Amino acid sequence: MKRPLRVTLTLLVTGLCFAYLIWKIDLGTTLRVIADANPLYLFLAFAIMVVTILPMAWRWQLLLRAKGVEERIPWLTRAYFVSYAAGQVLPTSVGGDAVRIFETARRHPGKGDTAAASVLLERAIGGAATLLLAAVGFLLAVGHYDVGAYLWIEGIFVVGTIILGFLLFSRSARPLLRLGRPILAFFRLDRLVARVYAAVHSYRDHAGVLLAVCAITLGVQAARVLAIWLSGKAVGIDLSPRPYYVMGPLLFLVMLVPFTVNGFAVRESFFVSFLGNLGVSPDEAFAAGFLFFVVTLVMSLPGAVILAWEGVRGSGRARLPREADG
Repeated sequence: MKRPLRVTLTLLVTGLCFAYLIWKIDLGTTLRVIADANPLYLFLAFAIMVVTILPMAWRWQLLLRAKGVEERIPWLTRAYFVSYAAGQVLPTSVGGDAVRIFETARRHPGKGDTAAASVLLERAIGGAATLLLAAVGFLLAVGHYDVGAYLWIEGIFVVGTIILGFLLFSRSARPLLRLGRPILAFFRLDRLVARVYAAVHSYRDHAGVLLAVCAITLGVQAARVLAIWLSGKAVGIDLSPRPYYVMGPLLFLVMLVPFTVNGFAVRESFFVSFLGNLGVSPDEAFAAGFLFFVVTLVMSLPGAVILAWEGVRGSGRARLPREADG
């Protein structure tokens, strides 16, 4: 996507979300809710987010090892923290993923395709596991909370995930993929996409690894939903974790789409819309979303410190890739 179009779409989405938030919340009330937030709940939310980085690093290690790339957990954990720091200035989680691919490819010369495939597959499996968690959350919430409107969103993601899985792993999908080659060639991306696709497709021979990664992801996402619930508890939202197991997975999926830098305004709008259906005031819902953002922002600080330290030492690892211009 060309930069002018991308900037235009970003400004449009951000503007629409801002208009929605201005319409729904009272700024003075919202600021008071945030100021009165319980710091203990926020600390627990932060602790959950930090602790779950270790199993995330482990699942990434499994994907790399399956393709002959050996890497230690400490470095993979470091890469995750750096990606969180990068995600504060690049579009959502996608920006952080680009940094992880970039650094891994540079650390393991000649393994760039594997680096990209491991990160992209991690996201794809994460999306599938997230949808499964959302389905479980819906079963827990049905009859207790009104979340039916969001089933349409979940259904779209389910269909998209099934189609993506078919395209990535089915050999019969290759003739369909060839139809897109002329378009990719026009943007000079055909060879790059072909290499990454081949690397991802080769994981079909490692079903055990894929199942393990899916199981780890389910555990991580289940724990991180509790961090969202704790952010709500911090501002006095009196809901059980049940509805959050519908909301959380959908939020994780929405935040993967690079609408705005770091999901700004999109995340808060989602909180206000979803929790509003459950009787939560817009001010409390916005505050919960904002404080969850603060928790993730604090998570980026170790990565920022790492980058600063490596920059002072003159380490090449401290350099981050630029956003693609087209």
